Amino acid sequence: MARSKTSHRWLREHFSDPFVQKAQQEGWRSRAVYKLQEIQARDRIIRPGMRVLDLGAAPGGWTQFVVGEVGRKGRVIASDILPMDPIEGVTFIQGDFHEEEVLVAILAALGDAPADLVICDMAPNTSGVDAVDQPRSMYLSELALDTAIRVLKPGGDFLVKLFHGAGFDEYIKTLRGQFHKVQIRKPEASRPRSREVYALARGVKLV
Repeated sequence: MARSKTSHRWLREHFSDPFVQKAQQEGWRSRAVYKLQEIQARDRIIRPGMRVLDLGAAPGGWTQFVVGEVGRKGRVIASDILPMDPIEGVTFIQGDFHEEEVLVAILAALGDAPADLVICDMAPNTSGVDAVDQPRSMYLSELALDTAIRVLKPGGDFLVKLFHGAGFDEYIKTLRGQFHKVQIRKPEASRPRSREVYALARGVKLV
């Protein structure tokens, strides 16, 4: 099947993207690492010894970065419905994380202590139809939040990718009800024409 004009444009932009080229040169698995690096430099969400859960981790750019930040005393659990090549020091759980058996495996991997931080850079496969893609994106974000609430320690943090559109304001309102502080970040590595932003929710309020 011939590629559409849109897919040709995406490929052209992708391979000419300076962040893609930089990631290849520096050995990162994806350009997305630079988004997390910028948030980390600004907000210091990852510290040595932390227990971090990375949802929607494949191909593993964020996971690579987190492992280096938490150090040997930290613990990193990564999960994705897609396979991911191993990363030293990471427990990878493949499966759909909204299914109970995957959550049980995540909890088992965390062991006797909850997570300090949950991060999620997931996005659905897009159709190009906003009325379809936006609800899919918000659904994934809601599942990620549900998981974060179940695994975070009191006062733990949550970082999630969102797209401006239907359901965005309601989601932020929900975050503000469940965390002490919510901030929106738009890293430099996020493409300017993208509606993508990151919500950083700090200090979960657990009953």
